[in-house]
Amino acid sequence: MNQPVEDTWTGVEDGPEIELKVKASRFLGQVLAASDREEALARLQEVRRRHHDARHHCWAFSLPPATAPEERFDDDGEPSQTAGPPILQAIRGASVCGLVVVVSRWFGGVKLG
Repeated sequence: MNQPVEDTWTGVEDGPEIELKVKASRFLGQVLAASDREEALARLQEVRRRHHDARHHCWAFSLPPATAPEERFDDDGEPSQTAGPPILQAIRGASVCGLVVVVSRWFGGVKLG
């Protein structure tokens, strides 16, 4: 007898913080494991508290099941569609879910666009 195949998905563990400086602005990227919306939003709030002095916390998440993941993003004050959607696209490109990616920005006085 054939048994139904369970949906499978590739998840992640918390990753290291990655820092980048561009034209005097500082960016800090983080990948954080999250199994549902409440956990993803709680993890985002942890980052906001820890890095309360950052001007922006742009983010995206993709949550199981992998066949139709729940996805959301936010530009957090950066120009519309310039931060959250590219983060979500990177998540999709990696074929992972069960995570939230947060990029915090400390503005260095020089506009990047």
